[in-house]
Amino acid sequence: MVKVAIAGPGQELVKGTTWVKVDFSDKDGLVGVLQGVHTILSFIVVHNDTDNVAQKTLIDAAIEAGVKRIAPSEWALADLNHFGWYDNKVIEYSLFQPGWFMNYLGGNRKIATHVQPTGFTAVDYEHGRARVPGSLSNKVTYTAIHDVVNVVVKAIDYEGEWPIIGGINGNTLSVAEEIAIGERLELEDLKAGIVKTSWLPSLDHLPNINDELARQVLASLLINTAEGAGTVSDEWNKIFPDYQFTKAEEYLAGVFADA
Repeated sequence: MVKVAIAGPGQELVKGTTWVKVDFSDKDGLVGVLQGVHTILSFIVVHNDTDNVAQKTLIDAAIEAGVKRIAPSEWALADLNHFGWYDNKVIEYSLFQPGWFMNYLGGNRKIATHVQPTGFTAVDYEHGRARVPGSLSNKVTYTAIHDVVNVVVKAIDYEGEWPIIGGINGNTLSVAEEIAIGERLELEDLKAGIVKTSWLPSLDHLPNINDELARQVLASLLINTAEGAGTVSDEWNKIFPDYQFTKAEEYLAGVFADA
């Protein structure tokens, strides 16, 4: 199997992987690069890909090059209402959906090499505070980064047909189960774009991010949770029934062991 990674400047070379610089507007060039490639995992930053041009070109090139499988750049929730930058049209392969990264629950404690700490969750365990949209019974799925990686690696070697909807369900929790204390935000204010909080997600690891976009991301997350769309399914769990996922309580106990 040919191992090719299309990467940005300054990224480290992974052993056994060949870095290739490409122009995502050049379909013929992509077709050439993708010759002999079996599986594509796309991680294009979707809000910077206007009209999904780069991803559509990549998909078209993959088909022409004879690539067997592609996982488009979704890597999020089962229902992406209110997240306009995820409106991708994709070919029928697997949409890997791990919910929210469990690592975000660690707040500012960086414990995954390639995941930056953020304030990207409704609950801030580090400071004992929370934002609660809608009902406390609404649920969110969290999956640890290492579990996502392990399942994807297993999926690449899986000889069966990939499920179109590829839920990876590490741990689904209600908001009530996540928090000890929190403050409520009015859902209608969120839908109107009013975020009454000084606590914004830290998205410095993404390009072209400002406070206004951070507020949009936060409002989208909270509305999504309030409408019950924060969970994902478990197709890959069923395909790999013996795999033991990290639970949120176990993860947090390790992160805050020295607190």
